[in-house]
Amino acid sequence: MPTSSASTTDSARPAASGGVQSLERAFDLLERMADAGGEVGLSELSASSGLPLPTIHRLMRTLVACGYVRQQPNRRYALGPRLIRLGESASRLLGTWARPYLARLVEETGETANMALLDGDEIVYVAQVPSKHSMRMFTEVGRRVLPHSTGVGKALLAGLPPEEVRALLGRTGMPAATEKTITTPEGFLAALEEVRRQGYAIDDNEQEIGVRCLAVPVPDAPTAAAISISGPAGRVTEAATERIVPVLQEIARELSEALANPGGGPAA
Repeated sequence: MPTSSASTTDSARPAASGGVQSLERAFDLLERMADAGGEVGLSELSASSGLPLPTIHRLMRTLVACGYVRQQPNRRYALGPRLIRLGESASRLLGTWARPYLARLVEETGETANMALLDGDEIVYVAQVPSKHSMRMFTEVGRRVLPHSTGVGKALLAGLPPEEVRALLGRTGMPAATEKTITTPEGFLAALEEVRRQGYAIDDNEQEIGVRCLAVPVPDAPTAAAISISGPAGRVTEAATERIVPVLQEIARELSEALANPGGGPAA
């Protein structure tokens, strides 16, 4: 059966990377939809991507048929439910890939190491390697917390524009976990400025009394991610911070490079 020249061009033309151009375009559109909050119109996608409307319409029609996009009653397009399954599986694998790096972090710092993602308005922990000390911190993988009271939350939100941070804080309400939790947007934005200045974030008894955490973002991660160490305040002192932060930053860079490896999962 003959095919149209447009269809043949889209599916068969090699992309600059050596892949299939239509696949690259489809995934680019999905990412643009996610950046826009999950729901967009065709004209918005055309303006942001530079692709002609007929090409976008054809790609979106395919994504709708596969369940990765759904068309709303208002004719706009939204990310579809089949992406949830892919995202959950990818999050589990991300945690698995990160574990060797977290294990090194534990070996070099002596404290429990964590990896967390920003999921909507919450922080979700996707991996942990516990300290070998008898007194150690434990956070269940899959646990969700609000970002304003955590080191990983500060590390992740420090990369967002202030107006986005204010909007998130307005939605969460900034409840106090302890008497040291920052509970005002102004105070939290000032704390984020300090995170950007010094290159790492601190949770100083803000999520749990007696516990201090140090966190850094994973640079250029495919999804916003941060790693941290947590331990008793008596061990995670100012002197320990000076020793631990460079280790955190080095391992975050190595993890970033491994996650960007197109050949597969990190080998560590």
